[in-house]
Amino acid sequence: WLRCEPAEARTTRTSAALQPVVSAAMATRNGSITDDAVKAIGEAVKSVSDAAGAVIETTGSLEASFPETAKLLNGPSGIAGTAEWKAVAAAASQQKAKHLRDQLEDAERCASLRVEAEGVLLDFARQKVDQETMSKLVALARKANVEGKRDAMFRGDVINETEKRSVFHAALRAPKGAAPMIANGEDQVKFVNGVLDKIEDFCGRVRSGKWVGATGKKLTTVLAIGIGGSYLGPEFLYEALRADATCKKAAQGRTLKFIANVDPVDFARQVDGVDASSTLVVVVSKSFTTAETIMNAKTVKNWLTSSIKANATDVVRQHVAAVSTQMQLTKDFGIAPENVFAFGDYVGGRFSVHSPVGVLPLALQYGMAPLREFLSGAHAMDLHFKTTPLEKNLPVLLGLLGLYNSTFLGYNCKAILPYAQALLRFAAHVQQLDMESNGKRVAMDGSTLSFEAGEICFGEPGTNGQHSFYQLMHQGRIVPAEFIGFKKSQAPVTLQGNDLSNHDELMCNFFAQPDALAVGKVSEDPHKAFPGDRPSLSLLFDAVTPRSMGLLLALYEHRVAVQGWVWGINSFDQWGVQLGKVLAKEVGKGLVAKSTAGFNASTAALVAAYMEQ
Repeated sequence: WLRCEPAEARTTRTSAALQPVVSAAMATRNGSITDDAVKAIGEAVKSVSDAAGAVIETTGSLEASFPETAKLLNGPSGIAGTAEWKAVAAAASQQKAKHLRDQLEDAERCASLRVEAEGVLLDFARQKVDQETMSKLVALARKANVEGKRDAMFRGDVINETEKRSVFHAALRAPKGAAPMIANGEDQVKFVNGVLDKIEDFCGRVRSGKWVGATGKKLTTVLAIGIGGSYLGPEFLYEALRADATCKKAAQGRTLKFIANVDPVDFARQVDGVDASSTLVVVVSKSFTTAETIMNAKTVKNWLTSSIKANATDVVRQHVAAVSTQMQLTKDFGIAPENVFAFGDYVGGRFSVHSPVGVLPLALQYGMAPLREFLSGAHAMDLHFKTTPLEKNLPVLLGLLGLYNSTFLGYNCKAILPYAQALLRFAAHVQQLDMESNGKRVAMDGSTLSFEAGEICFGEPGTNGQHSFYQLMHQGRIVPAEFIGFKKSQAPVTLQGNDLSNHDELMCNFFAQPDALAVGKVSEDPHKAFPGDRPSLSLLFDAVTPRSMGLLLALYEHRVAVQGWVWGINSFDQWGVQLGKVLAKEVGKGLVAKSTAGFNASTAALVAAYMEQ
């Protein structure tokens, strides 16, 4: 970021700023990071950041200082100084003085805070907003150039600046015949659909028994090995579709299991009672170097070759497939090249459910038809997001409301509350999607934000959550809630003599809880008083189907992007996960050497206690 400063001055300034780092690094041992080094790095970063700020100030123009970033982002963190930002802040202050109990009595206001598109009904009348506040939020989005950034994403522009990549997960669900989507010099619509056809062919052969194991047995169990986005999203969708009538029928006689944690207990639990000779393993790792995934892959490979009485090379060839871009590494592992399914580097892990990461294992379980419906739903939400004015745009509205609650009202948590047991893993997926994307403290240009970005996400299906953490939401901290409901059940039950079906009973709670949070209850007994004024929004779908799950996932993906664009951060990198990995490798070296040298006193004591085993 100092590129706009004269070279000689830049060299002097940078050298002076980094000298403490060099000195501290010389004092470290075995590559570990000492407290002095951490302190020095912090001071150096501040010094360089201050220098960058001075440079921006003297140029008088952000565009002159950062032409590439400014062109795309309309400024890094300067959004907080705009009139539009201040207008939203003023509106938030006014709204804090208004109780939702009173605002819900305004029928005209409630009607204006309801939007329906693609069969999805969004009601946000229980948010601390009115139409004027929403107009100011939309004006802020336009000031942050959300429309321009959205269009740049759909063009395949390199908007992930820190990793120099496009952000093109929308290409994963573009149907055959759609307009070309160019990234890395290639039409990704053609590439993606070619891979989908390859998956359909492979899954059809496995499911029909044309592709069998090394002993000739049909492969009816699939072990999907992956972590993070290679696990959370696919597992969510697997659970969501288990009770769908079509998917349930297609999955008869088949089993899908996931291995994610490097904890050997995860492996032991998943293979317990499983016949290796009828098992197909899918290793999901774009780089094929992810430490936990490769450790688990080697463990499962050993289990296969030791359990199946056949040539080891044949066992791996017949029983292992991969989702990766590293053909040489997968070949070295013994995987047949034709059983490796690739996707572009423009797809981040947490956005990869629609890629072979999710499609391959789920098509093996449910067949390809439901997965194509899933992709169709996501594509429909892509088109809605791409073409609908911001005022009626579902991902934009969700993103702006989340940003408003967290940054302007100070409610830094949100609860994801699907009133459908089928969505029991949705909150876990959103945790990664949202928190890994927007858990940032610096703008795209590296400057420190003057406000807090990102939301803390958690959740549980209703009504289970009501008997868990709703107590805190009703009478403790204010936690904005997102209720997700469905008009129809995947497995309807109506008992004789009951006026309500089981699903009706569930949905009574779906409708009641938002009002309980918003309206509250007055009582002379303080222990039984509910202050109310707790914001929430409600999303209502027709049913849990492959298509509706595509709509839902794409809705939340784009919502995350909208928030990041307004905050001026990069929602598509995840440098925060790297430091712990680096330090873990250093700990590993210590364990091999049976030494605690180079660690701080606390870590050294803990490692020493562990090595006593």
